[in-house]
Amino acid sequence: MKLRKFIFSLLAGAGATTVHIALMAIKHRAGILPEFEPYEDLQRMLASATAQTFEPPALLLLPYINGALILGFVFGQLFVYLPGRTPVLKGAAFGLVAWLVMGFGLLPLTGHGLFALGLGLGASPAALMLAMLMIYAIVMSLLYAWLTTPARAQSHG
Repeated sequence: MKLRKFIFSLLAGAGATTVHIALMAIKHRAGILPEFEPYEDLQRMLASATAQTFEPPALLLLPYINGALILGFVFGQLFVYLPGRTPVLKGAAFGLVAWLVMGFGLLPLTGHGLFALGLGLGASPAALMLAMLMIYAIVMSLLYAWLTTPARAQSHG
């Protein structure tokens, strides 16, 4: 049962990460906030912390390691405890917490200040990050809820 829950959380995280990567590609092609590149900032931060540079195969896997393995696992563990009765509300709660962690934690570590205000772009990076994280988290929650419905979960056992 725990293995199944783990696999379902990874699948939900991988599906949501795929959607997130597609949205990031649209962001790049449309030229939306080209100064705000949180994945590149994360890569630079990891490279400086580990004294290694990441090559293209590893760079392609980084979003899946973060979005599917780490966040997918955390989400699967927290799903029943998240506020809300529907997967959309549970996903929104998770997305809001992820946004706060990014805004107060990761972005200051990359040198951009709280919610990337140090970039001089106003609230736009924070708003874009909120929208992207909400979509990611809600998609993950919907996938996880769908995968773990009692009838579907029993058919995989």
